[in-house]
Amino acid sequence: MESLRHLLPSARALIAFEAAGRLGSFTRAAVELGLSQAAVSLAVKGLEDSLAVRLFHRRHRQVELTEAGARFHADVSLGLGHIRKAAEELRALGSDRHVTLFASTAFASFWMLPRLAQLREDLPDIDLRIQTGDRDFDLAGENIPLGVRAGPVGGFAAYEAEVLAPERIAAVASPAYVARFGRPETPAEVASQRLIHLEEPYRPCTDWGDWFASVGLPRPPRASGLVINDYVLVVQAVMEGQGIALGWQHLTDRLVRAGLLLPVGGHVLETDQTFQLIWPRGRALAPPALRVRDWLLDQRGG
Repeated sequence: MESLRHLLPSARALIAFEAAGRLGSFTRAAVELGLSQAAVSLAVKGLEDSLAVRLFHRRHRQVELTEAGARFHADVSLGLGHIRKAAEELRALGSDRHVTLFASTAFASFWMLPRLAQLREDLPDIDLRIQTGDRDFDLAGENIPLGVRAGPVGGFAAYEAEVLAPERIAAVASPAYVARFGRPETPAEVASQRLIHLEEPYRPCTDWGDWFASVGLPRPPRASGLVINDYVLVVQAVMEGQGIALGWQHLTDRLVRAGLLLPVGGHVLETDQTFQLIWPRGRALAPPALRVRDWLLDQRGG
């Protein structure tokens, strides 16, 4: 098989041919490419000689693709378009200092925001953009490099993934609530308290029924407590002393360490779900995104 190097004179000839065919003029192609008209004509002539086929009909002050030239031009245009797109993406890899992370509002509020000062100190040349939403998101389609999503290990076929945290859930209350109503020591005692329920609007979510079922207790009626469809508001309601809620430990541990929340009930439910950092499979991450990814993974357990 004849090698491409011997079949085609140069990439420059292909670029000149594509421009001339698109513009219908060697002169206009020369202006676009910053070459002389003679250089474009010579490049096209070399391509024709190499392929042993006429690509253009030369007319007065214009050129017109032959039938063979039109077929070849369609393929060359498509190929050069792919090369141009790949080159632009590669150039962007090294030049963009902005990195977008997509996450739920709860993760952004309770996990990411407390770490932002450290991220700025460790990666001062990178600007992190946090985009929040509670629906699952197509990262590749929206050109977002990194995201955080809940699911089982190996559950994201379209993404590379690393576990940030397992799903561990304890009941939590505020110090003010405990001072007023006492501190429940067992799940059975928690069941008799004022409960705050998270009503997840977009995807299945571990709830009080799962938590009590894991210790053999029945599901509490929803009518017995406050129902909220946003976890940030759930935690706010707990800190205001409105009741007891489920605390996802990767989100609430800092609040517990700060004394703003107290674990109650003496039970932690660990499920087969995990919270994972994901990025599109088969697409290279830009160096800034790689650095942010590695930094986030270094935060595990911190």
